[in-house]
Amino acid sequence: MQQSPPGDVVRAGAPIADLLLPEWGGAQTEYLSVRRLGKPDLTAAARQRLRLMGMSDGLIASVERSGRPNGVVTITTPISGTIQTLDARAGVTLAMGQTLAQVSGLGTVWLNAAVPEARAGDVRVGQNASTTLAGFPGERFAGRVIAILPTTQADSRTLTVRIELPNRDGRLRPGMFASVALGGDAKPALLVPSEAVIRTGRRTLVMLAAGDGRYHPAEVRIGREAGGETEILAGLSPGENVVVSGQFLIDSEASLSGIEARPIGGGAASATIAAPASKATLYETTGKIERITANSVTLSHEPVPALDWPAMTMTFALANPGIARGFKAGDRVRFGFDRPPAGPTLRHMAKVAGQ
Repeated sequence: MQQSPPGDVVRAGAPIADLLLPEWGGAQTEYLSVRRLGKPDLTAAARQRLRLMGMSDGLIASVERSGRPNGVVTITTPISGTIQTLDARAGVTLAMGQTLAQVSGLGTVWLNAAVPEARAGDVRVGQNASTTLAGFPGERFAGRVIAILPTTQADSRTLTVRIELPNRDGRLRPGMFASVALGGDAKPALLVPSEAVIRTGRRTLVMLAAGDGRYHPAEVRIGREAGGETEILAGLSPGENVVVSGQFLIDSEASLSGIEARPIGGGAASATIAAPASKATLYETTGKIERITANSVTLSHEPVPALDWPAMTMTFALANPGIARGFKAGDRVRFGFDRPPAGPTLRHMAKVAGQ
């Protein structure tokens, strides 16, 4: 018995195994004996008996031509594909109805795609899918979703979507890795950079720039997030400018000032972060001068408890250039500042005793 090993890719009609059937040899010998008698009725009956035993007309004709019995039958695969299992082994006796081999056809292949749990609502059976493979750069393979498996993968929080792909040329093989884009009805979406979204735990905010140096918070309801962008379902209108850099500091200032965020579906916020009252709050702390310019001083300062600021290095505008006269980088100083709309501004500065 000859065998093709599991994993082989075979074409339709390729031999899988040669089986020796003693019963067929005996029946063929009887048929040849009857045929030599020259009695058509008996010959026809004997030929029908061979057919009932499972012999093909081609095999019977071969026996008639050779005049010798042939009890060996070659099992061939009816389709092209990959041999998954081969249960027949040389020298074994096979039972009636026993499966000899399993062949998976490659004319159509299944692709199991892992889809994030958050996108579960966007997937449906019958949906078109476009697939790319690293082995075939620049090519796209079109398919469709035929099943959504019921179990979610607990470790990756993904669900498995089965996609059917035509494979007429047989280039797609089991085990290949692919990237999938699921098609669907295109829907317009309002997107903002994900880093512009502030999640406080109770609500989700973005900071809006009014265009004149003023800002105000707006509450939003978000949707999907991918590629560094977040979908805004409600709370923003196209054309509004959101703050991407420094939004957490602006939000902290808005909270300290008691400014309410614009509610979803509401009008403009009742207040914005604007210029301080005539009597600004002055904050004091100690730090070291890192850099001095004509209009600013960069200080690495200690925490400012009144503002919940940690120790950090930041640049302060000079309310008066004369404040920095006589100072140099490296000096340790005690300084006071306030926070007008233009940003933290240095109001006074003195060297720490002992320098």
